[in-house]
Amino acid sequence: MAGEIEDAIERADRSHFTQDPPKTLKGQINYLLKQLGSTKAVAAELGVTADSVSRYRRGARRARPDVAARIDDAVRSRWQPGVRRRRRKQAAASGVTVETRARFGYSAPVGTTDENRLRRLTIKLPASYARRLFDAQDRGLGDQQMRQIVAEGFKEMYFQDNGARAMGLSEVQINDIDYLDIEY
Repeated sequence: MAGEIEDAIERADRSHFTQDPPKTLKGQINYLLKQLGSTKAVAAELGVTADSVSRYRRGARRARPDVAARIDDAVRSRWQPGVRRRRRKQAAASGVTVETRARFGYSAPVGTTDENRLRRLTIKLPASYARRLFDAQDRGLGDQQMRQIVAEGFKEMYFQDNGARAMGLSEVQINDIDYLDIEY
């Protein structure tokens, strides 16, 4: 199961599709056949037999819910990769906007910090954090590591106001995420 941040990046990627991917089973199978080249390759990707792929294509068989989800994921992961790469490249150059409602806590010298509390924040993180997030996702790092990258960005841009205050702040933690959205 993907984490909150990885899901938010995926939603942001999908929001930039210029055209919706195929919705029907037959359309999805035809698209995968075009991308992968053969029924055998599609079958290997989906974990079904080549005969099942042929039956899905002809409309002679309906996919079980778990197989239908794998088909949808396979189509979406390949849909408009050029658009996705271009948008990520732009975001890596200009930054991303993160909107969240979560419990933030941080470590600072005694007597200089508020209690750990629920906050709703919308912050534009610089390009360096966007690049780190995309690199972490590409390397398959877990949600905890990606959450730490976002927390460092919030520390720098919100809590420390880009170096103007709270310089004694050492670590920011994001806990109890109610929702998190990333836009680029």
